[in-house]
Amino acid sequence: MPLRFLLPAFFLAAILAMLMLRGYVHSEILADHRVRPEASVSHVPEKILDGGPVIDTRDGREKSLRIPRHRIVLTFDDGPDPKWTPKVLDVLAKHHAHATFFVTGTMTSRHPALVRRMVREGHEVGVHTFNHPDLSYQSKGRIDRELAQSQLALAGAAGIRTSLFRPPYSSFADAMDNKSWPVTKYIGDRGYLTVVNNTDSEDWQRPGVAAIIRDATPKDGRGAVVLMHDSGGNRAQTVAALDRFLPGLQKDGYRFANLTEALDAPSAHTPVTGLELWKGRAWLWLVTASDNVAAVLIGALAVIGVLVFVRFGLMLLLSAVHARRVRRPGFTWGREVTEPVTVLVPAYNEAKCVVSTVTSLAASDHPLEVIVVDDGSTDGTADLVEQLGLPDVHVVRQANAGKPAALNNGLAHASHEIVVMMDGDTVFEPSTVRELVRPFGDPRVGAVAGNAKVGNRDSLIGAWQHIEYVMGFNLDRRMYDILRCMPTIPGAVGAFRRGALRRVGGLSDDTLAEDTDVTMALHRDGWRVVYAEKARAWTEAPESVAQLWSQRYRWSYGTMQAIWKHRGAVVERGASGRFGRVGLPLVSLFTVLAPLLAPLIDIFLVYGLVFGPTSKTVVAWLAVLAVQAGCAAYAFRLDRESMIHLISLPLQQILYRQLMYVVLLQSWITALTGGRLRWQKLRRTGVLGAAGRPGERHVPGARRPRTDERRPVA
Repeated sequence: MPLRFLLPAFFLAAILAMLMLRGYVHSEILADHRVRPEASVSHVPEKILDGGPVIDTRDGREKSLRIPRHRIVLTFDDGPDPKWTPKVLDVLAKHHAHATFFVTGTMTSRHPALVRRMVREGHEVGVHTFNHPDLSYQSKGRIDRELAQSQLALAGAAGIRTSLFRPPYSSFADAMDNKSWPVTKYIGDRGYLTVVNNTDSEDWQRPGVAAIIRDATPKDGRGAVVLMHDSGGNRAQTVAALDRFLPGLQKDGYRFANLTEALDAPSAHTPVTGLELWKGRAWLWLVTASDNVAAVLIGALAVIGVLVFVRFGLMLLLSAVHARRVRRPGFTWGREVTEPVTVLVPAYNEAKCVVSTVTSLAASDHPLEVIVVDDGSTDGTADLVEQLGLPDVHVVRQANAGKPAALNNGLAHASHEIVVMMDGDTVFEPSTVRELVRPFGDPRVGAVAGNAKVGNRDSLIGAWQHIEYVMGFNLDRRMYDILRCMPTIPGAVGAFRRGALRRVGGLSDDTLAEDTDVTMALHRDGWRVVYAEKARAWTEAPESVAQLWSQRYRWSYGTMQAIWKHRGAVVERGASGRFGRVGLPLVSLFTVLAPLLAPLIDIFLVYGLVFGPTSKTVVAWLAVLAVQAGCAAYAFRLDRESMIHLISLPLQQILYRQLMYVVLLQSWITALTGGRLRWQKLRRTGVLGAAGRPGERHVPGARRPRTDERRPVA
């Protein structure tokens, strides 16, 4: 596969992987107070149920341990939390107390510096799983992953491995049942001490400082494992209670130690080195990178949100202004344009379409001559046109040199000042040329964009392009017309003053978007470029993903080339400067940047559905879709199109937009790597008749030439 295809795919995969990692590490943690249905305790030994809060099932043992008298092991669950854990650590340091923190792998991965501080200040760290699931209902494979991922995060954060474990949703030892006991035994087989508690501060309920102190205080000098939380919500009461609880019990002779200190046992921490250490550091680097990527993408999402709504707002407002202006009674562009015009039809291997194209021009109600420039076709395109024998239709043959050269050659043969340009696969309605040249009644107008329509709209991909043409292209042209910075005269239907084209040097092959290039040049030369909504032309859109990709890749890359070519207009004066400081930024934002970022809306839809908050995500996405649907409906109403094709709009936003994104991304990569594309010929099916409708091969009412009128074409 070519590198230009692999790079966008790799880039997309990397972004999605970073987002999935970020979502996994930031997944929601449920609180420890979840109530579980009662289960039988028939398999749990009595000595465990009646024993202490430390359960040792290592190497087949079934043993429980109690904390010695006047010793307290403060334990904190669900952290580390960037706001509350530092406050807890500060209070512990203030009163020279040690504690044991049962951390989750997700929080450790996100806040490794806090875990390093815990270890550095003499506290002990235990595993509280990675994602905080209830292990009683998980497979052994899931349990192993929870432990391994947590240890990986600890290795990266503090360079240690721990042998302490506390299961989520645990309580006192006497709450052990037939669901949790097998897990405890399995955890012991993996080398862990299971630590529950025998004194619950109930701080998660935030009952008040006095209540927390009362619930956390052991009776009659007994030792205790006290459960508190340094994460999972507002822990201000916990911090305040801790600051009173520690000195109060220290005066009563209690010693606050971590678990192994309280049991006079070896430390639960084992240093890790070598590959294990580097794997942990690599994991933390990836987590940090995913957070950074997500932050950038969220910022980009905010940008695209602003751009989308600004664009839609401008489109709706200015399109309405444009429609009212050109549709008001008595509107005129100036003098009526009645003089003949020249129609240029560049053609390369258009045998399937060119007959319909030329026949549609023969039915025009405006006087014209037609020049078909055959650009080295090998399928008999020129012969087919000559065989029609139509009057005022001329064929010019040239060696294959590309579309700009073909159009410039046609200009050299043109007999008239106004020149209409169309593609060899396009058909005009009888009134198209007349409507297209009307704006030239204003001597300031140098070019006119027509209304290109998708003729083959019955397929899904055709319907999507139909929506794009009506909504994306034609509403844009109305907006740009009002702003006087229309960036492109469509190759399918456009008209120019020949004198204006001469002043800008004709059509250039500097870019792959010669239509955009010459339109920008005309703006810079001071000419007005306007949109004629009634000048309809029917074109055959690509009918396969591969053909659509090829076409849009060329369009996107060519537009980038044209923007870069005319970048000097930004600092120039006069008409060129106005276009440079208004037109170029708008085209860059709405044509290059916004489509590149638009798929973020769908990416974050998937992200929100998987990782939450689901309801808010769906509402936000539907709101954007509703705005788009409203704009599309308005565009269809302006163009007097049936709304039936808008049924496919949601699917277009999900699938079609992603394709356009990848195409644009590939164009960016081609531009940044200095690549250069060649012209790519699209395969045509010839489904458009002369009237622009599938299957109609002749314009109703058009006069067919008689046999005696046929003559060789020059």
